[in-house]
Amino acid sequence: MSANIVATIEQLEAIYGAPAEPSLVKQVARLTPEYRAIIEASPFAALATSGPEGLDCSPRGDGRGFVRIADDRTLILPDRKGNNRIDSLRNVLRDPRVALLFLVPGAGVTLRVNGRAEISVDPDLLASFAVDGAAPRTALVIAVEAVYFQCARAVIRSKLWDPAGFVAPGDIPTPGRILAAITDVRIDGEAYDRAWPAKAATTLW
Repeated sequence: MSANIVATIEQLEAIYGAPAEPSLVKQVARLTPEYRAIIEASPFAALATSGPEGLDCSPRGDGRGFVRIADDRTLILPDRKGNNRIDSLRNVLRDPRVALLFLVPGAGVTLRVNGRAEISVDPDLLASFAVDGAAPRTALVIAVEAVYFQCARAVIRSKLWDPAGFVAPGDIPTPGRILAAITDVRIDGEAYDRAWPAKAATTLW
């Protein structure tokens, strides 16, 4: 092993030193009023899961407060329509540990929640999440184990919310272009991109 590779916890701690008190006391095992306010303001979260096939981190988004706070130790996340890969849900069935990273547009602070999830198909619960008459097929009921905020340094460094840094159309490959390249144009990328807006409008919920 290279001498330049960190291989032990002791080496790592020697490099970084001890965390300051605020970095430790910010972590609690419940949703405090302040942490609830961040979740209620958030329209977007990344959901991380782990399973036998590996790791998964999946975007989740909806109206502000789309992750419901059932009580100070329970969150409920509706599973809206997607691509039907259900990678996250497959993982939860084998390993219930999950992590959520909440973002709030315009805010520097982010919120991290760790816990254990179950997949619910309770019809009354799913109906309570219906939008335009469409209910999710499942919902994750998450037992909260740890909650803490992340400071704004990453958001500040990345200028995440600065419009001056927003990409323009064409600056990054479209999904159709990616699919066409991967399949050696077996999938018509231009047709895929043309059809996507109408498809999204009718399958959002």
